[in-house]
Amino acid sequence: MGMCKSNKFKLYCSQVEAKESVGDEACELVNGTELTIGDEENGTRALLFSAVKNNNGTGILLLSDIFGFEDSSTKDFAYRVACNGYNVLVPDLFNGDPWTKDRPKALFEEWVANHKPENITKAIFASAKWMVNEFEALGISKKLGIIGFCFGGGRVIDILAQDQGACFGSGVSFYGTRIDSSVTSNIKVPLLLIAGDGDALCPVGILEDIAKRNKVIKMVIFEGRGHGFVHRPQTYEEDADAEEAFMIMRSWLYDGLHVKN
Repeated sequence: MGMCKSNKFKLYCSQVEAKESVGDEACELVNGTELTIGDEENGTRALLFSAVKNNNGTGILLLSDIFGFEDSSTKDFAYRVACNGYNVLVPDLFNGDPWTKDRPKALFEEWVANHKPENITKAIFASAKWMVNEFEALGISKKLGIIGFCFGGGRVIDILAQDQGACFGSGVSFYGTRIDSSVTSNIKVPLLLIAGDGDALCPVGILEDIAKRNKVIKMVIFEGRGHGFVHRPQTYEEDADAEEAFMIMRSWLYDGLHVKN
């Protein structure tokens, strides 16, 4: 439990409000907040999306892909999750230096190496602590959920293995990359793995091995889908599977964070 207890972080924010309809759902008003967790100079920047109406008092940490927390596809997904009543925090995992499509691919491994795993882990747990402290101040004791895409999906596995149920009550990893299968036996809370069977960056064989190692881990594989199809669908068919994956994720989080708490 020690990782969840800390002094409150300072909050610097500018707030905006937005409203729209997502798919066939009537989306309630959502507040979008820019904030810094920790001190303004060395802290972690983040975006917080909170449902104004029908807020269920539950926090979700969303870990982005390599394109960072301000990428439009990640923000759109976070907004939609918030529309379902959640408070969704999207931290900057890359300290202001996300990967960009205009960079030569030959520099990718160098870029990854510059973002040390311990710094990313520190930013994630600092973000989790901030959310827990905020909820404690409101008299809410529910555990957090955690979602991640691609690079962030791989980090979901790392974080849940380290956390071992202290802060997080449920997780969803979408087509995680750079997965360390050796740590998955340490995961103590329900984890759902979602991927496509045509994704070379997230081989189904690795996910099957992970699911066999730990009974709290389940997997859903979409036939014919490649990398990024849920938060970056490119075709009508991918749109349909992305919608189904979202609904599966929503039910999984509800079961893990509400019914059993």
